[in-house]
Amino acid sequence: MSQAINQAIEAVSHVIFEKPEQIKLALCCLLSRGHLLIEDLPGMGKTTLSHALADVLGLSYGRVQFTSDLLPSDITGTSVFNRDAQTFEFHPGPIFSQVLLADEINRASPKTQSALLESMEEHQVTIDGTSHILPKPFFVIATQNPQHQSGTHPLPESQLDRFFMRISLGYPSKQAELELIKNTGKGRNQGSAVQVIDADTLSQLQDAVALVEMSDTVSDYILRLVSFTRAGNQFTDPLSPRASIALACAAKAWALIAGRNFVIPDDVQAVFPHICAHRMGINIKEQQAATQLIFNEVSVSAI
Repeated sequence: MSQAINQAIEAVSHVIFEKPEQIKLALCCLLSRGHLLIEDLPGMGKTTLSHALADVLGLSYGRVQFTSDLLPSDITGTSVFNRDAQTFEFHPGPIFSQVLLADEINRASPKTQSALLESMEEHQVTIDGTSHILPKPFFVIATQNPQHQSGTHPLPESQLDRFFMRISLGYPSKQAELELIKNTGKGRNQGSAVQVIDADTLSQLQDAVALVEMSDTVSDYILRLVSFTRAGNQFTDPLSPRASIALACAAKAWALIAGRNFVIPDDVQAVFPHICAHRMGINIKEQQAATQLIFNEVSVSAI
């Protein structure tokens, strides 16, 4: 299991330079059967990461550029009347991909955003009363620009909660950016993102996450972290039980990526900011400081 994961991380690293933690977090989200939100400035490699993941895992890939005039049917598909057969035929939209990149999701209207998020939750699309099952695995990577940029429609808190994890790629190192500059004009290096895992192996890895052991003391640590956000008035959006479940699942996936079949407190702390900060209404720049405050108040020494 760990060998397959390491091969996937190594293959993606040939496309996304010097971002091992972000690659591991994206894989952690996928292994947990969640959906990923990437918040960053344009041109930071969000699209490249999503395409590389699909290539490395051998999954079908679809991309939708969200704009203010995008309609829900542009994502889900629509029924078209066939005159010869005198019936309506369903023409699937790009959402019927195993990896779907929803690029700049906060530039679309709330109605269109909701159409995507409903499909994420139900894993199916209903058109004209007929349900159409989405492929497995089904992994949505949504990107959004910082909210201060013009033309954005912030995702409501209830919709943000549907995203399992939020990450940011950040600026590349000087050496990594120098490599990008040197490769200018060569285009995206498709050959470097070689497939190393197939869908069956990925499914086995996802099933293996549930088998990772979590002791009662680590479970209690998760509960104490979540309960701290609910005490007092320090956080306006305290964490819900869904966040507790997501945190436990992500910690198991992180342990699996590390090659262990049991969870330690370090696993919980590694994924906590990315699982919980967006659910608490904490912006990407402040999440590290806010979560460190929680770690300082909720001691690990009790474990």
